Amino acid sequence: MKQSINFYQFERAFKDMDRGNQFSYDGLKALFEWFEQLDEDSGTETELDVIAICCEFAEYENLQEFQEAYSKEAYPTMEDVEYATTVIHTEPAENNAFVIYQF
Repeated sequence: MKQSINFYQFERAFKDMDRGNQFSYDGLKALFEWFEQLDEDSGTETELDVIAICCEFAEYENLQEFQEAYSKEAYPTMEDVEYATTVIHTEPAENNAFVIYQF
């Protein structure tokens, strides 16, 4: 049995698992919308696994923060990051934050 959830329930699931600070509000919203789009595009239903999401995805405030974690030389531009992994940009776009599928 599957259950559809809205953003509030998605956010609540993270708080209930003591992972409420894993992503910013904007990052969590972007992830939720990405999963909804993935389900729609693939015709499948994603099972909500908060711990797996926290292990598989990470949020960065900007490219510089990402480069500190991965490598400035290997990923000098945002395009290089997008070529290497899934990048989910947050809104508003001017804040430059993004979520990646960790690799």
